[in-house]
Amino acid sequence: MMPLLRYSRALHLPVALTLMLAVGSSQSDAQTRLSLGDAARLAAKQNGAIDVARAKVAQADARVTQRRGALFPDLAAAVQQSERTLNSATFGFSFNNPATGRPLLRPDGELLGPVPTLDLRYRVQAPLIDLGKYQSWRASQATVGAATAELDAQAEGAAANAAATYVRAARAEAQLSARRADSTLAADLVRIARDQLQAGVGIALDVTRAESQLANVRAQIIQARNERDRTLLELKRATGMASDAVVELSDSLAALPFEPTLPSERDAMTAAMDARPDVRALRAQENAQQQAAKAIRWERTPQLSALVEQGVIGRNYERMLPTYTWGVQLSVGIFDGFRRESRLEEQLAVARETDARLRELRAQGTLEVRTALLDIASATEQVDAVRERQRLAEQEVSQAQERFRAGVAGNADVITALLSLNQARTLRNDALATYQSARIALARAMGRVRSIP
Repeated sequence: MMPLLRYSRALHLPVALTLMLAVGSSQSDAQTRLSLGDAARLAAKQNGAIDVARAKVAQADARVTQRRGALFPDLAAAVQQSERTLNSATFGFSFNNPATGRPLLRPDGELLGPVPTLDLRYRVQAPLIDLGKYQSWRASQATVGAATAELDAQAEGAAANAAATYVRAARAEAQLSARRADSTLAADLVRIARDQLQAGVGIALDVTRAESQLANVRAQIIQARNERDRTLLELKRATGMASDAVVELSDSLAALPFEPTLPSERDAMTAAMDARPDVRALRAQENAQQQAAKAIRWERTPQLSALVEQGVIGRNYERMLPTYTWGVQLSVGIFDGFRRESRLEEQLAVARETDARLRELRAQGTLEVRTALLDIASATEQVDAVRERQRLAEQEVSQAQERFRAGVAGNADVITALLSLNQARTLRNDALATYQSARIALARAMGRVRSIP
């Protein structure tokens, strides 16, 4: 019975491992297929700049805890065991003998001790009213809001960078496909030229021209493949993926949305003024700086605190007597060498700098919106034009091939037509990439890159 059980377990183990590998492989394949929107949202989550921004948010959260801790009581306990000697002349007074009236201690001082001392006590000090520390805590909370808004702005920027890189990768893939199509035509041209030469109706020059064109296209394929591989590496870097990960673009350049419903210029301007994350981040920074300036002003207000200290003291554990200290303290800062005023001036200057940056960013957003809308309109017309040119170039290649096959003309016209078709395909890819880049630029200007489908 036991050998059968061991055999059953040995049989189930490879099956289980196979199933696990299959599931892991399917999950890995699903993760490496990226659409344009997937790349943008993935970069917004795991880009290196996002990790830095998250760390800054954590730092700001820690500072909030520090500022809030200043509003709570401080509790401390201490145990001290010591010995000390004293010079009686440092008392400032002398003890007289009641009977004789003569000093008990020498007037010029004498050494007393060593006196052993054992002291056990606790101390509680609590701020009762400290508006400066309270406002400092509120200012640290505003700093957390600014750091969180900056994290959102970094995520939007990382998404925009990844989306732009995705478009460049899609263009490189389209270029590679176009060059491979050119290679197919060039190889067909070589085959026709060789057949005609063997049949005695062609010339060797036509074969040489066709082979030269084929070699030229192969060189272009090598260059296009290298460009595709480079942009895929950049895409993996932009999305925070491992450099050895296998990435497949699920959206081709031609399959990306070409006729989206564009927002009106007014809506785009409104979003660029207020809704985009970098604008919100600067506004949050300005609010945090104003809160910090307010906290500095409130430092001038009086502070009221309480102190309680209680414990036992004696020469040893056999004779310990209780002692205590308690009190209420009111403190008012009168003069600190103008340090507080200079800190306030510095904070207000920082706030003015942030306000100037905010105005500049809003003006830049307006420019980006209008530029993107112009680029989209221009790219739309350009795509229509190059599509017509490609259609005519394909027709020209077809007609030239028919003349060459019929022996009416040499293959010079075919090669010229192939070069024209090569250029037309490149222009089509450039126009489509320009359109998609303009669409991403408009989304970034409006702060909506992460919502791209």
